[in-house]
Amino acid sequence: MKHPLDMHRSRRMWRDWDRHQAPLRLRGDRTRRRRFGPRRLAATALALLTAILAWSLLPQSDAAPAASGASGTRALFTTCHIGGGRDCVVDGDTFWMGGVKIRIADIDTPETHPSRCAREAALGQAATRRLRALLNSGPVALTPIERAFDRYGRRLALVSVAGQPVGETLVAEGLARRYHGGRRAGWCD
Repeated sequence: MKHPLDMHRSRRMWRDWDRHQAPLRLRGDRTRRRRFGPRRLAATALALLTAILAWSLLPQSDAAPAASGASGTRALFTTCHIGGGRDCVVDGDTFWMGGVKIRIADIDTPETHPSRCAREAALGQAATRRLRALLNSGPVALTPIERAFDRYGRRLALVSVAGQPVGETLVAEGLARRYHGGRRAGWCD
């Protein structure tokens, strides 16, 4: 048995009855149209102004680090993770600086991803760690070469740290080979 206060009418009937019988709507009614009033406008303007102010206070860097002068640019380099980064080392001959991916033009180092053998992987990791240490040891200066970019879109440059060529240092330590273009020899011999 139904409760005596139940009106035996369908929901549709009650909805229609509400619409015609009660012209005044309650404040919490869901059908009320929301308006973009002065309070919401002020809150949005304040949030936008705060975001612009925060953006302007972020540290800015040079837009084109590839033509830095003899004094060089100082940065804190880390190891890159998937997708690159701002100031980080990808492998023994490639790094990101100021948002630009740079390939050291005069050397070739073992590949780290994917490496072809265990020896290449170990040498590649050692070259990556050493390049990161060299780049963090002083101001980094980039000297452009005749060809600006390689086929992968990386900027080609000769790199020196505190006046010492990075390529020559890595070659002297056995972590890199001289490279002048063309096919590269393997590291798994």
